[in-house]
Amino acid sequence: MLIINFLKDYERIARFKWGNYDGLKGPGPVIMLPVMHSGVKIDLRTEVIDIPRQTNITKDNAPIAVDFLIYLRVMVDVAERTVLQVENYHAAVIGLATTTLRAVIGDIDLDDVLSQRERINNSLRERLDKETERWGIKVTNVEIREIEPDSEIQEAMNKQMSAERVRRAVVREAQGTREAAITVAEGETTFSESVS
Repeated sequence: MLIINFLKDYERIARFKWGNYDGLKGPGPVIMLPVMHSGVKIDLRTEVIDIPRQTNITKDNAPIAVDFLIYLRVMVDVAERTVLQVENYHAAVIGLATTTLRAVIGDIDLDDVLSQRERINNSLRERLDKETERWGIKVTNVEIREIEPDSEIQEAMNKQMSAERVRRAVVREAQGTREAAITVAEGETTFSESVS
């Protein structure tokens, strides 16, 4: 009995003959003989992997919850690596992303984590791409969805922002009072000059 797999443009099959790797086949029709051949289908389209929220510790020991997305694709010229070099590349990428995030966040202070999201995205992408290349995976983008400090830290930040707003209001009021006093003084000077 003959099995014919019709592969789309974005699909390939890593075919094995008697258990030995026989090459990457597709797109189009790929013939497989039961018992003799086996295969693993590979999708070459960009995939999105959601890395669930996890708590990390910043360089200044502040707990912070982060969740992000990884955009990756299998590189067609070395696609067999996703089958031959790693058992489950999705699980491997998730595990690698989790530990890489901890390393990146652990090297940055809380204020920088909150203000330099793009820098963190780029650092994560570069580190992940360097590691996943051996599995035939190209990490094209990393996007942090949410960064949430611990509730105590969030409360302290809110108090700090409130104090800063009050300070700015006091400075503006003082500047207004000063400008009003100058205007009154200039008016009195102009009035006394016109009277004399």
